[in-house]
Amino acid sequence: MVGIFVLIAIVIFVIGILTLGGQQKRFIESITVSTVFDDVEGLKVGNNVWFSGVKIGTVKGIELFGEAQVKVVMNIEQEAQKYIRQDSRARVSSESLIGNRIIEIIGGTPSRPAVQDGAILAAEPGMNTDDIMKKLQQNNENLATITGNFSLISEKLVRGEGTVGTLLTDTTLAKDFRNMVASLENTSRNASRASQELSRFSRKLNTNGGLADELLTDTVVFSRLQQSMTELEKATQSATQMVQNLEQASSKVNNDNNAVGVLLNDPEFARQLQSTMQNLETSTEKLDENMEAMQSNFLLRGFFRKREKEQRKAAEKAQEQQQQTEQIPVKQEN
Repeated sequence: MVGIFVLIAIVIFVIGILTLGGQQKRFIESITVSTVFDDVEGLKVGNNVWFSGVKIGTVKGIELFGEAQVKVVMNIEQEAQKYIRQDSRARVSSESLIGNRIIEIIGGTPSRPAVQDGAILAAEPGMNTDDIMKKLQQNNENLATITGNFSLISEKLVRGEGTVGTLLTDTTLAKDFRNMVASLENTSRNASRASQELSRFSRKLNTNGGLADELLTDTVVFSRLQQSMTELEKATQSATQMVQNLEQASSKVNNDNNAVGVLLNDPEFARQLQSTMQNLETSTEKLDENMEAMQSNFLLRGFFRKREKEQRKAAEKAQEQQQQTEQIPVKQEN
């Protein structure tokens, strides 16, 4: 019985040794890689080494290095050596929020050669649990402040304070708001109708054979329209020149340095001209009287009679010529 118990104890001991050795990678070929950290954050010998979420080794040793740094030596499986590059980095991480500390190997350029036994990997600052807890504490405090502020805001809203509270409690303002929304709906419907009308108008413009289509597509109509605009521009220039000439003429008419300006603007000259015309009329009447008197004079009576006789002869001769002229076409017709 004693031998049986001893044998069972030896078997259990061997199985435990093999199990612990398998977990610690004691019976697997490995290489040694080290990294120097500023703070290992509670890392212990025997903790796991992970790469891309896969366990590839354990922490072999932890020792102080330099003035205030820590050197961590790791055993890495030889099978995982080909996946770790020389420019890979190591950082202290955690299996979970409150789990054991681990070493996590990250990064690495595929074109770089694999890491060798005894290599030193660069360290990368990891996430500190204390810092995370501090951030969580600050977030909790901020959340409590936000909750308190929201409670105050909700109380003011219930009491009807502020603009939003007034909107929630004032029925008149609510009606006005509904009316405004209704007006916006009417505006949107009008805008929709206007858009439809504009669409129909644009389709009419694009109708083949229409005036707008010919103006936009027919080069002949466009050239004619361009010529018309050119002629219109010339006519406008001519009208402008004519207006300028009229302005110049009107300025000359209003000037007293010429005859027309004097006739139109000088009242004294107008009176003198009127007096002169009256004198001419009077002189004409007197001249007629003098002519009649001369005709009655016995000295000049023969002269006037002779002239009247010559005038009668000339009139009779002209009348005979006219009669002869009228008779000639009649004979030709016969």
